[in-house]
Amino acid sequence: MRRIPVILDGDPGHDDAIAWVLANASPMLDIKAVTSVCGNQTMEKTTYNALRICTLIGLNVHVAKGRVTPLIKDPMVAPNVHGQSGLDGPKLPEPAFEVSDMDAVTLMAKVLEESDEPVTLIPTGPLTNIAVLFLAHPELKSKIEHIYIMGGGIHHGNWAPAAEFNIQVDPEAADIVFRGGVPITMAGLDVTEKAQIYPEEFDIIRNLGNPVAKTVAEWFDFFFQYHKSKGYRGAAVHDAVAVAAITNPEIFEVKDMYVEVETEGDYCQGATIGDIKNHYGKEPNVHVLWNLDRDAFAKILIDACASYGEVSNNG
Repeated sequence: MRRIPVILDGDPGHDDAIAWVLANASPMLDIKAVTSVCGNQTMEKTTYNALRICTLIGLNVHVAKGRVTPLIKDPMVAPNVHGQSGLDGPKLPEPAFEVSDMDAVTLMAKVLEESDEPVTLIPTGPLTNIAVLFLAHPELKSKIEHIYIMGGGIHHGNWAPAAEFNIQVDPEAADIVFRGGVPITMAGLDVTEKAQIYPEEFDIIRNLGNPVAKTVAEWFDFFFQYHKSKGYRGAAVHDAVAVAAITNPEIFEVKDMYVEVETEGDYCQGATIGDIKNHYGKEPNVHVLWNLDRDAFAKILIDACASYGEVSNNG
């Protein structure tokens, strides 16, 4: 089986962590590097979390720190969702290795330059690092196969009425990426809010017995507190949808459309505007995930957790 070379870029974050558990379990994906970005928490906290997640799941790759701030705006964090650490809940192992001497963009550029085939990017946080990569190394866009983004929403937002968190944190970065000419699949709120794992499935994962599965179940226990307060039946694993779109595209309904990012305005800054009815007559630039088979998604995640023994080794 051909393994798809990928770079994981995120702001972990419970759902980032679960997305990385899913990615590392897949025999389809060859994870080349991990990069952190400020979003759910500060850069120092998301980088520390990235190192702890990689240690937990046995992912032995370079982990590099991204920009400390968005391109223009001040940082915006989400302690009400992910806690003060950005990954509250279970106790995690201390990092088994140090963060890379390279910054995130330098590491991504190195992976792209050295790869014999195009590399897929999976950003599950604000798009700051990807935008800076595009600005600093436009010649490397041709080395990117595809970008699978968790972010945005065609019909609504979550951090504001029209804006989803990842895009709202750094709308200028998102605008650069969406206009960048690289193929994009967008896992926005239209589909990710349907990708809920239910409390009875937390227990199925917990009862798998291995350390990774136990930790994932405890992440869900914490993460669900926020979702329950908002009236959800389960915990929406937003970021894992971006990974599942690569490994299991058959479970999704997709609509191709032209999407642009609103970078200004008092009410809609950070909104992803999808031309559903093709008013502009422009060529689609985004594959928008529209619906999914929730039961199949839950099974994929449970199976991924089951695949871990005492230590996973996909790095």
